[in-house]
Amino acid sequence: MRKIILSVLGILLIVFSFLFAKKLIANKNKPKPVKEKIVKTVFVDTVLNRTVQIIIPANGSLVAKQRVELYAEVQGVFKSSNILFKPGQKYQKGQTLIKIDAAEYYATVQASKSNLYNAIAAIMPDLRMDFPDVFRKWQTYLNTFDLSKTTPELPKMTSDKENYFITGRGIVSNYYNVKNLEQRLSKYNISAPFSGILTEALVTEGSLVRSGQKLGEFINTSVYEMEVAVSRSYARLLKVGESVKLTNLDKTESYTGKVSRVNGSIDANTQTITAYIDVKDDALKEGMYLEASLNAKEEQNAIEIDRNLLSENDEIFIVRDSVLDVISAKPVYFSDTKVVLKNVANGTVILKKTVPGAYAGMLVKPFKESIKKADK
Repeated sequence: MRKIILSVLGILLIVFSFLFAKKLIANKNKPKPVKEKIVKTVFVDTVLNRTVQIIIPANGSLVAKQRVELYAEVQGVFKSSNILFKPGQKYQKGQTLIKIDAAEYYATVQASKSNLYNAIAAIMPDLRMDFPDVFRKWQTYLNTFDLSKTTPELPKMTSDKENYFITGRGIVSNYYNVKNLEQRLSKYNISAPFSGILTEALVTEGSLVRSGQKLGEFINTSVYEMEVAVSRSYARLLKVGESVKLTNLDKTESYTGKVSRVNGSIDANTQTITAYIDVKDDALKEGMYLEASLNAKEEQNAIEIDRNLLSENDEIFIVRDSVLDVISAKPVYFSDTKVVLKNVANGTVILKKTVPGAYAGMLVKPFKESIKKADK
């Protein structure tokens, strides 16, 4: 029985070996499968040269074009008024910002004015006798002399004798001494040089103000200025008077400014040139951060494409008969994301989006997403 089982197993093994060998021979004679070529679909566009507006992006914060730092030139007590000296308070041009108590100094000024009046009155008898031709104008001067008002200008000297006589009596020196005291007296009142708003107040009513002490800051809110730094390569493109579009960081508000001036020197450290933009709007506040778009110039017969489509050798990919090729182009302006090119013929089919692993001679399938029109 054992021999019979072994014989059957041997026969089955031979049969299976024969069938397996036959299958191997059949598979060996089958042709190898041909790999199917993969053709990438690429986005393309047809070149149509046009006038490209070159826009230089910049940013900066607003500062008031007119700003005054208030300092005390005299000493005294800050007197209170109907308008509180607080940040945010508005003042009209000529309105008193700060009034320092000048009662003691005012008395000194009045005493000097009185001395001048007495000195002139003392020489009047001599003028009547020795200079009758000039007596009348000095008499008129005395009659118009008012201690409560600013000291009027002395009458003009018409002769050397008159000049020597008046100067010898100390009239001229007393006059200029009084004018000097009056000038200093005016510094006890600080008036608004223009209509604006108080942005900083460092003193309060009733406090002692010392000479040289900073009192606050006052700005004009009608005109703001933004300082922007532009690369030196764009210096020749900046023009004074050019309109500038300004937007906030959220792109929700836009304003129109104007290039007021351009610095004549280039920063040696940053290699940038500074431009100043004036902007007016009631909604603006000092310190606001804005983005500016400077219209530098118009480039004729040019196109604008994504910057990553231009190679380091100033070449771009084009499509000819479903095959990629490269041509040279002339870049005239680079922005953060775009580049303006020239010397690309109309009708040339170029890539609109980058293709990973692209090379000259690569087989592609063009797909036009859109065609740019001349007026777009």
